[in-house]
Amino acid sequence: EIFYFSNRLFGFYKGILPPILAETPKRAVKFFTFEQYKKLLGYVSLSPALTFAIAGLGSGLTEAVVVNPFEVVKVGLQANRNTFAEQPSTMGYARQIIKKEGWGLQGLNKGLTATLGRHGVFNMVYFGFYYNVKNIIPVNKDPTLEFLRKFGIGLLSGTIASVINIPFDVAKSRIQGPQPVPGEIKYRTCFKTMATVYQEEGILALYKGLLPKIMRLGPGGAVMLLVYEYTYSWLQENW
Repeated sequence: EIFYFSNRLFGFYKGILPPILAETPKRAVKFFTFEQYKKLLGYVSLSPALTFAIAGLGSGLTEAVVVNPFEVVKVGLQANRNTFAEQPSTMGYARQIIKKEGWGLQGLNKGLTATLGRHGVFNMVYFGFYYNVKNIIPVNKDPTLEFLRKFGIGLLSGTIASVINIPFDVAKSRIQGPQPVPGEIKYRTCFKTMATVYQEEGILALYKGLLPKIMRLGPGGAVMLLVYEYTYSWLQENW
């Protein structure tokens, strides 16, 4: 019984290595490229509001290119765990995909357009909303209240970004996940997949999983921004 329970418990964590491997470069790419795009846009006469949004979009698109192969492997491991006689390793499964389908949009970069939309839209709203609203609401002299001000804006940023980008997330899952009919590819491109889901299942199907996503990325997004801001500020003061 203990062995059975352990297997069931670890079943929930199948495919966890790819997101763990992706998280560090993903977060580094998100914030590093945001700063770089922001600097580049400083040479163009754009309003601060537009600069933050476009820099966020650029960072999201760059992040998507980095993270998409990890997503393909993660989704494949999680969705097909019952079809494997023996669960392959993360690298072993990645090699299987490359050998069978290659590196392209049918292989290790399957669903890239949906991932570009997911990360691009999320980061555009996430960074654009956060920095524009933060600059409007006055800074509080009390450190605790100032922390809460930033956390509240970050929470709202992550929540709004999640609501806006979730149709791309649904499309990505359908494209990268198992197809309804084995051997027949129903979900191919991002916007066509969205249209198919809408026509066959209704508008609410494009928002499946919204609540868990908000619960994860609302507070998670706020924490990420605060850690980044305070770390960046500390590095500027001490280095």
